[in-house]
Amino acid sequence: QVQLVESGGGLVQAGGSLRLSCVASGIILRINDMAWYYPAPGKQRELVAAITSDGSTNYADSVKGRFTIARDNAKNTVYLQMSSLKPEDTAVYYCNGRITTFKGLSAMTADYWGQGTQVTVSS
Repeated sequence: QVQLVESGGGLVQAGGSLRLSCVASGIILRINDMAWYYPAPGKQRELVAAITSDGSTNYADSVKGRFTIARDNAKNTVYLQMSSLKPEDTAVYYCNGRITTFKGLSAMTADYWGQGTQVTVSS
């Protein structure tokens, strides 16, 4: 019922920039937090950046000062502006949205995930 569609990944040289986008669609009552994750080697997905419904942000230490997360509530979209990219940033980036929708006549909140978008940074 809810889908997250990501775009913007690709190949970039070290020091370059990319902007990832994630659009949520479906029957949505509200979108709470939104975030970007990547799967660390041998680990579960790790948080890259998050933004609350109020616009507060949080970043992994490794990306502070380089990445910026933003959202456009009117478009149900979250962005990740990635600058000064490093080869270590290479990963599949996944969009996450904590979204309230409907289960029958009742509201429910769950985490939804995009399909992931590949970011590859070459040196």
